[in-house]
Amino acid sequence: MDSNRRTFSSVLEMLQIMKPVRSVYCIYPQVYLQTARDFVAEFSGRVLYAVKANNHPDIIGLMHQAGVRHFDCASLTEIEKVKQVCPHATCYFMTPVRLRGAAHQAQARHGVRHFMIDHLSGLTPLADEIDMGTSVVFVRMAVHHPAAMVDFSSKFGAPPEDIPSLVSAISETGAEAALAFNVGSVVLSSDAYAHSIALAKNVLSNLATEIRLVDVGGGFAKPYPGFPAPPIIDYIRVINADAANLPLAQGGAIMCEPGRALAAPGLSAVVEVLLRKDGRLYLNDGMYGIFWELRFHEHDRYPVRCYRDGEELVGERMSFKLFGPTCDSSDLLPGEVQLPADIRVSDHLEFGCIGAYSLAGRTDFNGHHSDEIVTITEDTPPSV
Repeated sequence: MDSNRRTFSSVLEMLQIMKPVRSVYCIYPQVYLQTARDFVAEFSGRVLYAVKANNHPDIIGLMHQAGVRHFDCASLTEIEKVKQVCPHATCYFMTPVRLRGAAHQAQARHGVRHFMIDHLSGLTPLADEIDMGTSVVFVRMAVHHPAAMVDFSSKFGAPPEDIPSLVSAISETGAEAALAFNVGSVVLSSDAYAHSIALAKNVLSNLATEIRLVDVGGGFAKPYPGFPAPPIIDYIRVINADAANLPLAQGGAIMCEPGRALAAPGLSAVVEVLLRKDGRLYLNDGMYGIFWELRFHEHDRYPVRCYRDGEELVGERMSFKLFGPTCDSSDLLPGEVQLPADIRVSDHLEFGCIGAYSLAGRTDFNGHHSDEIVTITEDTPPSV
């Protein structure tokens, strides 16, 4: 954690002392630590935190403090950020598409050994940049399942029938071949992992080369208001049980890449009501800021609580539409939110479970941007 980060016991204390004009993002360290520790304890293989979900240095540091030693990175910039915070962490360059020269720099500067392709055309450019003899190259396999809200294999992934030839091509370069897949984002049933692992088992059983590492990806859903999801442990138990039957080489291991599951719970956003028009509230943050993930139409709101004059605001509730501060009419949060009926200008709202795909995606459109991030030590964020 940044030793210079402003720290408060609660959001109420923060509001009383700071009287913030811009939105404030609150990190709850104990929530992050407990969430990551529980995941690492339950999963039977390597846990790779997906940095894209929240790349803030404090969050990366908390993951490492909680026992996460492996990080799923999609760019050289993400690798550099992890290494600045956790020099001894292991970074994996787990994307089939990289900027020219990035793989070389990742290996030469940061000792990265794990890379990925999903097509034969990606192998030669990779081999030209790295020492294949000391590297592990994953073949990303396409998998599909209706339980995934977003099908990642619509962009990346080789058909299962192409995997044997790609594995052979990797082995011929002197690199160790491995297998990866990612069924998608916000996967609402563990059946998707059972299906994908069964497909992987069939592929592995027909390879001429034994595979030591299999990465089952991420996609573990979290519940939001009006958006139920299974407990994380349900996914983990299915993966642990089914992956135990994979025909792996000696010393084999499974891997996973949780992003939302680890990043979401420990961050909240505290925003101010700037204007009320009957059932419409205008806030100092919106869809171009901390709420940008709601554009993807998976869930449409976050758990929320309200504050006024140093106290939590309760009472009879009604539905409100929430707007951000920009001049763009699309700066409208998609879901209506139940709030105290007498809410007014200068009241504050705290939205919880907002840590995934929020800080990393903010813009400064119209000049509305906040970098006010604090630590909350003795409170808990709003949750479902």
